[in-house]
Amino acid sequence: MSESTFPDVAELCRDNEISFEELVERSGMDDQRVKAIVLGRWTPSPKERQAIASVFGVEASEIAWGHKTPIQHIWGHGPN
Repeated sequence: MSESTFPDVAELCRDNEISFEELVERSGMDDQRVKAIVLGRWTPSPKERQAIASVFGVEASEIAWGHKTPIQHIWGHGPN
């Protein structure tokens, strides 16, 4: 399980033997958005969270959401 007390979407898919394609179909969401959520590249809206949670029969609050990739700060010099 992830560092939080709740599983993330990828863990739920694995534990429930739900394929990516099935998750897309059952959630009714765009495949690119679902992919970003599963990979932890997108923090879903409350509506998106509910759509995903309903696939697993759990409350949205029982899933770990958010970015898995560290967010890097970009430093620049501004316009020259």
